[in-house]
Amino acid sequence: MSSRKSVDHLQDYYSEQDNLPALKKVAERYAVSVTDAVLGAIKSADDPVGLQYLPQAKELVTQPEEIADPIGDSAHSPVPGIVHRYPDRVLLMPVHTCAVYCRFCFRREAVGPGKKTMSAAELEKALDYIRNDANIYEVILSGGDPLILSPRRLKAIFDQLEAIPHVQVIRIHSRLPVADPGRITDELCAALQTRKAMYVAIHVNHAQEITPEAEAAFTRLRRADCVLLSQSVLLRGVNDNPQALEGLFRRIVALRVKPYYLHHPDLAPGTSHFRLPLKQGQSLVRALRGKMSGLCQPVYMLDIPGGHGKVPVGPQYLTEADGRTEVTDPNGCAHSYPDEQG
Repeated sequence: MSSRKSVDHLQDYYSEQDNLPALKKVAERYAVSVTDAVLGAIKSADDPVGLQYLPQAKELVTQPEEIADPIGDSAHSPVPGIVHRYPDRVLLMPVHTCAVYCRFCFRREAVGPGKKTMSAAELEKALDYIRNDANIYEVILSGGDPLILSPRRLKAIFDQLEAIPHVQVIRIHSRLPVADPGRITDELCAALQTRKAMYVAIHVNHAQEITPEAEAAFTRLRRADCVLLSQSVLLRGVNDNPQALEGLFRRIVALRVKPYYLHHPDLAPGTSHFRLPLKQGQSLVRALRGKMSGLCQPVYMLDIPGGHGKVPVGPQYLTEADGRTEVTDPNGCAHSYPDEQG
């Protein structure tokens, strides 16, 4: 469970051509922490795992369109620790630290060592907000990584949520099952066993991240009655080709994890080197259609900058012209469809 938190401690993974002074400047601005579990999966700084976790000098370049709060969390935070963007669900963010810090993170300006955990009073105020809004059907624990909290603290939160009748679903977003699978202990899994439906969305972007230890963590979570989903980010150099995406989604489905969202990267500062044009993303997603089972297909999503919400931005298959509907098949051929008119 140990981790390396400075460029000096990660020097063995860089080549002689890497600019170590620039990398240290990156680490002064954005949090760095890489677990031994992740380091074991990295072959080089520029491989699909190394690019996700090891600082790069490119992070010092901020584009004009990049903003500190790219998805507008702050505009939808009625009380500390709550983000309420959609009527039926809220984010509850009890902690702002992680076991690892992804180089493309959309909350990179808000998370890191020394960022405070919610106080007991703040947590109670956040829970009161949830209690007082009967429209809230689902509570999503995010952060930071909520699974770095102790099993005791997590269970205390779940006990409170279980007592709220209108909350029917609890969801957890976490990197830990792949980034620090040793933390997914039997004690933690016992805390996750609730009377309400428990979903765990595992953040994983490349099949190389899925070590035998990660597989074992997935198994422990399933045995704790957690429904497993995945969230992935489409990243240049990491998974921006059909083979990498197919390999990832086939691998996790075989491990009983349902691909949920494939996110287009957000406009976080210093992350432009990870972003692809949306049209390229659509082309990649289209290449998967017809090749893989629907079980293996996530929804390609864009979180509109400024807090306007997520929308699917996958390829379109229907067109209309001269009162006729045409549908495009997975091979790119168009077919007339007798759609109802009028």
